[in-house]
Amino acid sequence: MRLLAALLLIASPAAAEAPAFSFASIDGGSYSTADWRGKPVLVVNTASLCGFTPQYENLQELADRYEGRAVVLAVPSDDFAQELASEAEVKAYCDANFDLTLPMTTIQHVAKGQVHPFYGWLRDAHGFVPGWNFNKVLLDGKGEFIQSWGSATKPDARPITSAIDALIAP
Repeated sequence: MRLLAALLLIASPAAAEAPAFSFASIDGGSYSTADWRGKPVLVVNTASLCGFTPQYENLQELADRYEGRAVVLAVPSDDFAQELASEAEVKAYCDANFDLTLPMTTIQHVAKGQVHPFYGWLRDAHGFVPGWNFNKVLLDGKGEFIQSWGSATKPDARPITSAIDALIAP
C-alpha cells in the first residue's frame, strides 16, 4: 500500500496540466490559456517602439501559418520603456502598421513590478524572466513550458517552427 501511494505521488505531478492563466484582451474581453489546451501557444512580450517591433509581421505570419493548430499571443509591455502610453495607442499603431489579427493582451508587466501571473509562474517555476522585448515562450498543448527564445530569434525562425511542428505532429 505504501509503495502504491508513493508511486501515485510520483506520477501525479507529471500527469497534471500547468495552471491556466487569464489575460485581458486589447479588444475587450479576455483570453484564457485553458481555452487553448490541445494547441501549442507561443507567448511573446512586445513593445511598439522597440528595434524588434518589425517582428510583429513575423508573428502575424506565424499565426496565419498555424491558424487553428497553434496560437500566437502578443503581450504588450512597457517594462523596458518602449511601449506606447495606452492600449488604444498600441492597438491603433499595430492596426496601422502590421494589420494584426492575432490575439493581443492589454499592456502587462512581464519582468518588473507586479508581473502578470503567467510571467510570475514562468519566473518561479521555470526560472525565466524576459530580458528585453520580443522574448518568446512556447507552451505545449497542456500549457507546460517547453522552451524560450530571446529577442534576436525571429518568431518564424526554424528553432521555433520546428518546436511547434513537433508539438502538432500526429
